[in-house]
Amino acid sequence: MDRRSLIKNAGIAGVLAAGAAPAVHAQTTIRWRLASSFPKSLDTIYGAAETFSKAVRTMSGGKFEVSVHAAGELMPAFGVVDGVQNGTVEAAHTAPYYFFGKDECFALGCAIPFGLNSRQMTAWIYEGNGGKLMREFYAKYNIINFAGGNTGAQMGGWFRKEIKSMADVKGLKFRIGGFGGKVIERIGGVPQNIPGGEIYQALEKGTIDAAEWVGPYDDQKLGFNKVAPFYYYPGWWEGGPQLDFFIGQKAFDALSAENKAIVEAAAAQAHVTMQARYDALNPGALKQLVGAGTKLRPFPNDMMSAAFKEAMGLYEELGSKNESWKKIYADYARFRADQNLWFRFTEATFDRFMQSQKL
Repeated sequence: MDRRSLIKNAGIAGVLAAGAAPAVHAQTTIRWRLASSFPKSLDTIYGAAETFSKAVRTMSGGKFEVSVHAAGELMPAFGVVDGVQNGTVEAAHTAPYYFFGKDECFALGCAIPFGLNSRQMTAWIYEGNGGKLMREFYAKYNIINFAGGNTGAQMGGWFRKEIKSMADVKGLKFRIGGFGGKVIERIGGVPQNIPGGEIYQALEKGTIDAAEWVGPYDDQKLGFNKVAPFYYYPGWWEGGPQLDFFIGQKAFDALSAENKAIVEAAAAQAHVTMQARYDALNPGALKQLVGAGTKLRPFPNDMMSAAFKEAMGLYEELGSKNESWKKIYADYARFRADQNLWFRFTEATFDRFMQSQKL
């Protein structure tokens, strides 16, 4: 039977009766799982993954769903890279420097001591060579990355005892995330890498002497002011820590061009939203902490100077034994120098003047 003649002569009713109509299939909904390195209680940093998920769902008209799982639900906080790499989950939201033990270059995708601030980091990733260089590096782990938020410059953390000079750092058991611990160790401290949800208990029991997390809003939620009276600044190891969405290369490659664009746009939305929330919420939280008795202190100058010197020495050493670090850091350092020159005449001067005024 000639199918075209049948359609012409019998009409649609005849076609259906003859069973010759083409099959119609509903579009399959894409379902991904995303493992976060953070607890749900931290609505700012964990919330970036929820912002991403909601944006993906909205832009796809509900045809692309990403379920978000807090640290410990599907895998430990520090197990998410392995989870994405081996396909246990399609995506993760994390701070890349948690994984510097695999390769120090992970830290360059997040924050290193005396590195880029948040605006400079975004510029390096989006408009400099940072995006290209980090993509090349993460490809070794079958991962494609998208910027997924930034906290802005962080506080230096909570200390049970006052730090008056370098001498007080010797032997200090300090919970510090990621790469900053390498420099703390070089100036005499004892770094501890503990997930956010476990810091309070360690500080309360005296297992550690000090701990840093992010800043006033998150730190207040975690209650650190109840177990350590001194709050130091600045977090020189995290001038602009960038979080990332890590997507399994296989899962990403399976997406249509439209859905790839949705992932990229949703990540960008989460990236901007996360820092906006921190910038909006931190000032009020700091006022409340100080009002409740928190003692604000700047880090001693000799500690800052020693840490800077050791950080620069560390980067030089890494360049002599890690070719990926040598390549990426060379570009990072050039970009940092140019950015600091520019900010010196603009942002920094403007900020110093405004902060000296009574508003």
